[in-house]
Amino acid sequence: MDLSFIKPEELVKLLAERLRQERLVQQMTQSELAARSGIGVTTLSNLEAGRNTAFEGLVRVAMALGRRDELEALFKPRLDSLDDIRRYESGVKRKRIKKKSGDA
Repeated sequence: MDLSFIKPEELVKLLAERLRQERLVQQMTQSELAARSGIGVTTLSNLEAGRNTAFEGLVRVAMALGRRDELEALFKPRLDSLDDIRRYESGVKRKRIKKKSGDA
């Protein structure tokens, strides 16, 4: 599935359904997964429904489902060339992005 033209709310719905499916594949109830994750059943229910919840809750659930590596890979830098590596290393030291002249 090409996700390049998907709206944010559609992506949330897709990920929420995948989360629910993964729980079911692992044969866990919402209560069991919530307990393993250290979150409330309501929070898990909200995650599965795509409703707003804390990001930490999502991380805890992913870890409880054994999907930590995939979550860690989410914002890994793309380092395809030596220039990419140099840019990444120089950007790590920088703490703030300066405004360009003309920005309000």
